[in-house]
Amino acid sequence: MACCLCCVAMGHATDFVRVRGTHFLKGKSAQSYYFIGTNLWYAPILGSEGQGGNRERLCAELDSLRALGVDNLRILVGADGGSCHARTVEPCLQPVPGVLNDTLMAGLDYLLVQMKQRGMVAVIYLTNSWDWSGGFGFYLRATGHGDSPNAAGEGYQRYVDYAADFFRDAAARKLYAEFVKQVVGRSNSLTGIPYRDDPAIMAWQLCNEPRPFAKDNADSFVAWVRETAAMIKQLDPNHLVSVGSEGTVGCLMDENLCRQIHACPSVDYLTVHVWPVNWGWVARSALFDGLARVYSETEAYLEQHDRMAYRLDKPWVIEEFGYPRDANFLQPGSNTQARDAFYDFVFSRVVQSCRTGGALAGCNFWGWGGKGRPIAEEWQPGAEYVCDPPHEPQGWYSVFDNDLSTLRLIRKNALEMGDELGH
Repeated sequence: MACCLCCVAMGHATDFVRVRGTHFLKGKSAQSYYFIGTNLWYAPILGSEGQGGNRERLCAELDSLRALGVDNLRILVGADGGSCHARTVEPCLQPVPGVLNDTLMAGLDYLLVQMKQRGMVAVIYLTNSWDWSGGFGFYLRATGHGDSPNAAGEGYQRYVDYAADFFRDAAARKLYAEFVKQVVGRSNSLTGIPYRDDPAIMAWQLCNEPRPFAKDNADSFVAWVRETAAMIKQLDPNHLVSVGSEGTVGCLMDENLCRQIHACPSVDYLTVHVWPVNWGWVARSALFDGLARVYSETEAYLEQHDRMAYRLDKPWVIEEFGYPRDANFLQPGSNTQARDAFYDFVFSRVVQSCRTGGALAGCNFWGWGGKGRPIAEEWQPGAEYVCDPPHEPQGWYSVFDNDLSTLRLIRKNALEMGDELGH
């Protein structure tokens, strides 16, 4: 597909992804929508004409994904100014509260135009609970809490204690709400179409992996989800809203709390993340030999949230899942036998749900590195973006365009799903 701008027609109500009971519906025919998607958080940066921008690569990545059958992209609207203690995404969209980088917003505009041309949809998360893109720490620093501690390694608990203050500080939450209003209320600078009328957007998402971070924040956490989701729905009644939660892992391991945030009337579907290595389900030294336990833990986690979705009568999505390369190699094209096995396990659950009309409606693997190539284990400004954020080893969880066995697996499952849906 040519990489060019063209007029995008105003969206009609029937063009948007919608929810009916435990199903997504898409298009004028209101066909059930199931998908295999990916995470491409850096796509708006590629779409810009400033630092980090590469529109030719962006178009090539979208074409490659579409050829694999991937039509659902989960992206970050943009990074906030980061802590001096953390390795944070550059360039940032919001260097100071309320001031947005116009070049990066134009990159998001360009991305949405290109996605619309290819029949793709975006789930856009509006902030982050972690410091790799500023996130909660950006708003806390702006309201007098100082720089966030580095969340890596031994600093994790100090970061948790710090981030918990987001739910205790009304001024910090107000700054975040004002940012949400700016973004959701925007019109595309290339087409003039308000975001609220663009069917290339599937959903707005409150945050990447929001957590209350303290037991005494549970009620405030629920209230924040409820109020923010309602605010977004008021600004934009055409699009879906989701929380961005990991599931019970992001809710103090409290199923009732997880159910509460997803029961909010303005939240349209449930989200789940699955990170076997990060969560200690398998050792990095036993990625293949430990798969039996990974399958068991993953199955139990998915079944727990499937029951929850049916109880709430809403669809659900595994919107993040990842697994390292064999022997923890980072190089593109290196062996991915264990990763492929885990991916196939997750994909099979989504394909089976599609086959039976289940509530599990899709998945987004983490993540697409595509044509990007790491030049070092640590990301540096000027290096190509891959899906591993700046604070993680570059190549650890990314799927590159020469990871041939993984690409075949993605394509195979996407085709099976397409056959089930009749297209």
